[in-house]
Amino acid sequence: MISSAVVSRYASALADVVLAAGSGLDPAQSVEQLKSFDEVVRSSSDLRSVLATPAISAARKREVIKDIANALGVSGVIRNFILVLADHGRAAALPQILDGYEMALDARLGFVRAEVSSASELTESQKNELAAQLGKVAGAQVRMRFTVDADLIGGVSARIGSTVYDGSVRGQLATLRSRMDQSGLVVNQ
Repeated sequence: MISSAVVSRYASALADVVLAAGSGLDPAQSVEQLKSFDEVVRSSSDLRSVLATPAISAARKREVIKDIANALGVSGVIRNFILVLADHGRAAALPQILDGYEMALDARLGFVRAEVSSASELTESQKNELAAQLGKVAGAQVRMRFTVDADLIGGVSARIGSTVYDGSVRGQLATLRSRMDQSGLVVNQ
């Protein structure tokens, strides 16, 4: 397992390169290219073994990475970044670094992240409306990650940083129960 400090350094360094003037790489494209590469590696136990096994020479690992990158049409910047990871024995940490990289990009581009849970899958118009409302509350553009949690019963719950906005039926019932407890109105269950 790689430390969060090391993940942060690699993620930050890549964000510096991609956001530098003249990099020629769109940040969103860079994320998609890294995800594509990661998906290919994750989907093959042989590839994971090649990149993780110390018995495989660094030169052979570099060839494999270049072949995959070329097949996927990955930019030179992203290919070179993955090569650096492999050279330093960090190729297996790509998923962690990718997540840190997305967070670094979001922070530098003025986005806040929201983790949104809903009782059922939201429509695109509901997602857009929720993004607009959360953006007003947060005072910034919001990049949301969605999950479905049937235990919510209905509604949505969103977390931005350490703040939770709970509009779920489960949350409203918990609030009502708490108020009733404080008022002495709750009878034993």
